[in-house]
Amino acid sequence: MNIAYASIQELHEAYRNKELTVKQVVLEFLSRIAKIDSCEGGLKSVIEVNPDVLFIAESLDRKLQDSDNLPPLFGIPVLVKDNINTGDRLHTSAGSVALGDNYALQDAHIVECLRMAGAVILGKANMTEFANYMSRDGMPSGYSSRGGQVVNPYNHEKDPSGSSSGSAVAVAAGLCTISIGTETSGSIISPASNNGIVGIKPTLGLVSRSGIIPISSTFDTAGPMARTVTDAAILLNVLAEAESKAAPPFPGGNESGIWGRAPLDIDYTKYLGGKSLDGIRIGLNRAKELPEDAQEEDIAIFNNLCNLLTQAGAVLVDNIEMTPHYDTRRTIMQHEFKACINHYLATAAGSTEMSTLKDIIEFNQANAELALKYGQSLLLDSQNKSSGRFTEPAYLEALLTRDKAITEMDSIFDSNNIDILLGQAFVYIAPFTGFPSMTIPIGQRQDNNMPIRAFFTARRFDEATMIKVAYAVENILGLCLRPAI
Repeated sequence: MNIAYASIQELHEAYRNKELTVKQVVLEFLSRIAKIDSCEGGLKSVIEVNPDVLFIAESLDRKLQDSDNLPPLFGIPVLVKDNINTGDRLHTSAGSVALGDNYALQDAHIVECLRMAGAVILGKANMTEFANYMSRDGMPSGYSSRGGQVVNPYNHEKDPSGSSSGSAVAVAAGLCTISIGTETSGSIISPASNNGIVGIKPTLGLVSRSGIIPISSTFDTAGPMARTVTDAAILLNVLAEAESKAAPPFPGGNESGIWGRAPLDIDYTKYLGGKSLDGIRIGLNRAKELPEDAQEEDIAIFNNLCNLLTQAGAVLVDNIEMTPHYDTRRTIMQHEFKACINHYLATAAGSTEMSTLKDIIEFNQANAELALKYGQSLLLDSQNKSSGRFTEPAYLEALLTRDKAITEMDSIFDSNNIDILLGQAFVYIAPFTGFPSMTIPIGQRQDNNMPIRAFFTARRFDEATMIKVAYAVENILGLCLRPAI
């Protein structure tokens, strides 16, 4: 077995058959991290390794001797993005040297879920600093002052994308089995697509945000990153444990009432049903302007996918258009970031001396050579141009614009009688409105090795249909991308 690229199911079968121990699996990943990630010229996707990981592995191996009934993530090494609290000896810094001494006192709720499911927290994944809310002055995706620059394993000259850059690269490069990313405005879907893996951005409110260094209470969520749709579905089951069991998320109160309904208690693996898509209606959102580096090859592969979907029984509704209201997302983030980060720092009770956004800005200014390679213009904007009271007319108008976009998205699904949207290129409408989205690879370019990808959007809390379609596509294509490392 190639441990580095084994699925959850394959590892569990090996554990049951006594062919592998958890410690052997962990050692394999540590070896790969040393050889291709943390070395000179490495990928820099792992910002920190859990110092207790081998002790955790040995403990799980002892439990394995007593039971064949394995929890869903038993012995599965997972990397957690560096903005997610772990109440252990790992730091939680959002990639910032200003928070480099921050030890969280307790796990984020989703980390509690991972541990209860038997996962091995291998370490923290590098990320674009402060989840890409640091600077607008040339900061590349995947760069953090604490972790350096994450590198795309398919092509070192190409963008790894962000902000969950390390989470995506580590999965693609076989440095962990699965990982956790977070998304405010494309930060799961975009890096997953650029690194040829599966990414799911859940419906806002499905997954707890408690214990995550925030940007925006309107947009933030965490989600799965994996090499297969099956692994992503298994991980989503664990992360989507009922929100009512979670600690109150920022900035206070319980989120389970978003849109007037609680998240569904559902097993997403039940929707991994094969290649048939009989009766599924799929709306096609063709890109009016493809990215500059897109090629005829991308278009041909997307068109071929559409033909295969029809052959699988799906009904395609072509040329679905969406109104681009989502540029106001930056206004919302600017006015929410200061209040959200100040609340996190005030309630985290960790070891950091930073207690406000102002403290972080002043620390960076005092350590500019280390902390401000690309400046901190976004931090300054939020500090100086928002009151933290959410009373600014521009902010309130932006919320109204977002609410209009949500209504229009519902109307797109209803008026076209579609179950899911299939996009040719990434757009910001799903993170802006809180609808669930997903990406999987559908091909690979011949000239530069970069993955070609498709993007799915579903109705709110209908991750099941999205997973069903993505799983069918994965099986129809039979695609297995791996970077040449």
